[in-house]
Amino acid sequence: MTARFGSILAAFVLVCAAACGRTDLSELETGEVIPPPPVSADGTQKIRIVGSSTVAPFATTVAERFGATTRYPTPIVETTGTGGGFKTFCQKIGPDRPSISDASRIITESEQALCAGNGITEITALSVGYDGIVLANARQAPLLDLTKEQVFLALAAHIPDGKGGFQPNPYKNWSEISPTLPDEPIMVLGPPPTSGTRDAFTELGMEQGALALPELVALKQADPDAFKLRTHTIRTDGAWIDLGENDTAIIQSLIKTPTAVGVLGYSFLEQNGDRVKAAHLDGVPVTFEAIASGEYGLSRSMYIYVKDQNLPLVPGLAEFVKEFVSDRAMGPDGYLLEKGLIPLPADLREGQQAIAEHLEAKGARK
Repeated sequence: MTARFGSILAAFVLVCAAACGRTDLSELETGEVIPPPPVSADGTQKIRIVGSSTVAPFATTVAERFGATTRYPTPIVETTGTGGGFKTFCQKIGPDRPSISDASRIITESEQALCAGNGITEITALSVGYDGIVLANARQAPLLDLTKEQVFLALAAHIPDGKGGFQPNPYKNWSEISPTLPDEPIMVLGPPPTSGTRDAFTELGMEQGALALPELVALKQADPDAFKLRTHTIRTDGAWIDLGENDTAIIQSLIKTPTAVGVLGYSFLEQNGDRVKAAHLDGVPVTFEAIASGEYGLSRSMYIYVKDQNLPLVPGLAEFVKEFVSDRAMGPDGYLLEKGLIPLPADLREGQQAIAEHLEAKGARK
């Protein structure tokens, strides 16, 4: 396992103290419509989950299994994107509010501050597995073999002009970047800025690809903020098209437009392998093993964030978390593998299971 994975997958319990500061909550507090509490037919409170479209299929599978095999009602899973999920998750404490936020990245400082400003001071984060971000196209389209540098040059809003400055991205066709690429228009379908997949794509793909260019290396050394702006800003001239948080919509569009390329999670590729295929990245094919080892360069971790203060308010919350991180769900022979989940190594899984046990004990004490 790479050092990068070791650092980003370490289990941790996040307690954000009130001293984190208060975020302006005027948008959330003005004219807010509070939804009715989600309850089952027998009046039992339902667990509410929001967040990442990548994690949602796994959360939904666990929720369905949990509802079918326990005395608790099936949790409600809403796909809002990682950023949208944290915004909703951090609004308030209560049984009518989300108890879990799915995430395909770590919570930001501003999101922690939003939670703290609303009195949500106890949050537990758990890693639930690996995923890869793939660049896919239709089965009948040519197989792409891209480098991260080519991805940056295709999608960055501004690229080096060869004179010491930057220019608006002039490339219209893939073949203009390299003669080894198809003579087809650059059209990439992907998630919006609220998506954790988009965040990971710009950080792991665009930013790393830019470092192949001397001008961007120099910019990073001279002005890290300007470097981040250049490498995280995607062009808006039609080469990149936001298709919302629904990866299924991206796959359907790829089938209709074989010349397009889509940015989506590996789990969706696994479920639609008869219709789309993934590009190689820096010569590495997208495989289960390559993502698990970190050899594939767009590999990432997935998380669930639990609102500890909801533990005594929502029946079954701790039990649901235990089911999610159990070996029968996310282990090497778990039922989530059929959905494309790539499991954590045994020591990390055991760490997440210990955290879940702590949550159960904590909920019982409250």
